[in-house]
Amino acid sequence: MFDKLKGVEDRFQELERLLSDPKVVQNRDLYQKYIREHAEIAPIVAAFREYKRTDRELDDSLEMLHDEDPEIKKMAAEEVDRLEQEKTRLQDELKILLIPKDPLDDKNVILEIRAGTGGDEAGLFAGDLFKMYQRYADARGWKVEVLDHHTTGVGGLKEIIANINGKGAYSRLKFESGTHRVQRVPTTETQGRIHTSAVTVAVLPEAEEIELSIDPNDLKVDVYRSSGPGGQSVNTTDSAVRITHLPSGLVVTCQDEKSQHKNKAKALKVLRSRLLDQMVREQNAQRSENRRNQVGSGDRSERIRTYNFPQGRVTDHRIGLTLYRLESILQGDVDEVIDALTTYYQSQALQHAESVDG
Repeated sequence: MFDKLKGVEDRFQELERLLSDPKVVQNRDLYQKYIREHAEIAPIVAAFREYKRTDRELDDSLEMLHDEDPEIKKMAAEEVDRLEQEKTRLQDELKILLIPKDPLDDKNVILEIRAGTGGDEAGLFAGDLFKMYQRYADARGWKVEVLDHHTTGVGGLKEIIANINGKGAYSRLKFESGTHRVQRVPTTETQGRIHTSAVTVAVLPEAEEIELSIDPNDLKVDVYRSSGPGGQSVNTTDSAVRITHLPSGLVVTCQDEKSQHKNKAKALKVLRSRLLDQMVREQNAQRSENRRNQVGSGDRSERIRTYNFPQGRVTDHRIGLTLYRLESILQGDVDEVIDALTTYYQSQALQHAESVDG
């Protein structure tokens, strides 16, 4: 590990020299590339330098344990204890910092939420989940744009697809993919019985055009008249767009905009993200669980999280975390859950890295 850290520090110093080179400064693309790399490894170098400083101080304190003055020996013993704890903490921090970063972490997100089993109640909870993510995004200063949605007759959502635009959006939301189960008494239930419904969530990294170009010959584009609310012009013109990607069979529709061109642009954005997700899964064994496996069929038995209204409880079944503050979580206060999931998967990645190194 320390050989690797020394290599990272050497590269950091090299980057600092390059960033002060007039030739590099004049080359905008190269300069931006080095700036990004410098920013990425700066936290590792800072922690490594802190570790080395702590190690030097620990050696000094260990020397002072041999002093003849009892007071100095006592102070040195206390300092040794503190520094050993700090050294261990920094070692653990450095191990996590050296875990290869997911190259998709900084990307924007395509969020897809669909009602599963449970009828109208599933549709209502799909709406609740979308509001939860929308509030979470708002709190972090991210922008949410609805790309397509289909409502139920009782004010819920059959499905909704949205673009969440913000720094690190994918890194924070990527573990939300899966089936979310809700247990509550529906407003239509007269006898107070608790119903169980399911909603599926898929979080996809947004693909840029430069990353994934699509051959127009591989697309079948259909236009049709929009349905549902949206005003006279939406419902009386062929503004809705359905795009079929012939090689993969993926189909994307969009009818939220009055303009056919805007609907087509939004549909292509979703299609690119689905294709990128598919491509990454095929190329990377660590991300081999495909989107359909993540979200399952929407059946009640396949779940990653349960929201139990009678008990005010939220349980994430992957890590055994239970919190009794359902209302605040649905208001968008989900950092505690996301942080716990991130820590868990970091520890899994660390164990995997150590077993490979071993």
